[in-house]
Amino acid sequence: MIGLDTNVLVRYVAQDDARQSAAASKLIESLTVSEPGFIALVSIVELVWVLQSSYKSSKSEIVLVLETLLRTRELTVENAETVWQALRRFTDSNADFADCLIERSAHAAGCDHVATFDSKAAKTAGMHRLT
Repeated sequence: MIGLDTNVLVRYVAQDDARQSAAASKLIESLTVSEPGFIALVSIVELVWVLQSSYKSSKSEIVLVLETLLRTRELTVENAETVWQALRRFTDSNADFADCLIERSAHAAGCDHVATFDSKAAKTAGMHRLT
């Protein structure tokens, strides 16, 4: 298994740097079910942030990218079921993806709820606002 850094994922998805995109594509397309690539949760969050902030990707584009990564048998996404749950919440709400992942990760860890000062996260991601 080979870990894939956020930069490799960005170059593979964006295809915006001839040399780096080609290298990322070659690596990712060489992965197999028996020798998969590993994507850490932090890389998922960073990827979403980069796609939104630097590439101005729409929510539907981000959902498509994440669904594709999660469905690719040659990739192992850390805590994939939690990411799927966060993605469903992100798709069905106005919440930020990171907030959805924080809330779903806490739920998976057995937390009763997530405390936050972020009123938007409390309204959209299922967190409890701390006052």
